[in-house]
Amino acid sequence: MALAVTITFAAHAQQTGGATHRAAEPAHKSAESVSITTAPVKAYGSKSAPITWELFTDYECPTCQEFFERTLKYVISDYVAAGKVYILHHDYPLAMHTYSGEAARWANAAAAVGQFAPVEAAIYDNQAAWTADGNIAKFMVSAIPASDYKKVEAIMAHCPMPAPQVNAPGSDPMAGVAKGCPVDPYIVDDIKIGDKIPVQGTPTYIIYYKGQKLPPGSGFVSWPVLKQFFDSLLAH
Repeated sequence: MALAVTITFAAHAQQTGGATHRAAEPAHKSAESVSITTAPVKAYGSKSAPITWELFTDYECPTCQEFFERTLKYVISDYVAAGKVYILHHDYPLAMHTYSGEAARWANAAAAVGQFAPVEAAIYDNQAAWTADGNIAKFMVSAIPASDYKKVEAIMAHCPMPAPQVNAPGSDPMAGVAKGCPVDPYIVDDIKIGDKIPVQGTPTYIIYYKGQKLPPGSGFVSWPVLKQFFDSLLAH
């Protein structure tokens, strides 16, 4: 699918299956009940930015990783920092990827304590390593302050595998999940939002400019092409 307003984005889909080992359990188990009453904030920038960019991604998707490393990081450091773009993340973990739902749990747990950005970066930066054995926790330890990691770890102690995933559009993301996790409802909400678009591959994105919703797009987009597109919007 391509997104076209004044510029056409060339998109490609590239997905691979995940490993088959179970994720390692957190070293510390909290006996206390953990509840999250406010939706974790998985966003970058100010809501008042003229461009809102909604992203639907799967943390185990190779194209999503490439998109984050080669494009999204530059958007965040440039257009988000300048108040031009607000990025809103939605989880769309696909069942074809063994640990995609588990990675989404870590990202939501981190967002619940205000540490979404460094954890998302750590997840993508180390994708090749944790997809081999499911040990996402070891990369979280060094990504955020120890005090915040303990809070995230306490949430994840109540999150045994399997995790919510997209089995088929419109299907129950919690199917097969014997024991839910405090952040699972927020992942499920994201999946349901994506189903309504519908998301047919990751990454998928929707751009809003001054209240106008543009057609959805999907696949990898390079930073120079995206920058040119954003500049064309901001010029009007």
